[in-house]
Amino acid sequence: MPFNLSEEQLAQTEEELGAKLPHEYREAMKLDNGGEASTEEDDWEFYPIKDTSDRERLSSTCNHIINETESCKGFGNFPEEAVAIASNGLGDQMIFIKESEHFLKGVFLWLHETGELQELAATFNEIEKL
Repeated sequence: MPFNLSEEQLAQTEEELGAKLPHEYREAMKLDNGGEASTEEDDWEFYPIKDTSDRERLSSTCNHIINETESCKGFGNFPEEAVAIASNGLGDQMIFIKESEHFLKGVFLWLHETGELQELAATFNEIEKL
């Protein structure tokens, strides 16, 4: 079950990533750290943002966006400046692309078999969380 997320925990993850996450995504994760969505392309499960505030939250966020991004890099064609935020369970990822000290607002689909990128939404709020 997803938990809410504090600004402090979000800031720690952004520091590790070296960039600020999009505002709409940050606000959604503060209310419900994780969750699901459905798009025309697929059904998605959002990775949580790491929460070290207590043992239960740490345990429930072990598959956080930084760990999952590192796993995706094992495919060899994962974009260098991307962070994985959700999976369709088949290897494809919903990602943000980092540019300088922030992540772009657009949400992209990364196809793990080909490395192809497709824009899913111009902003995170266009993706309806379930």
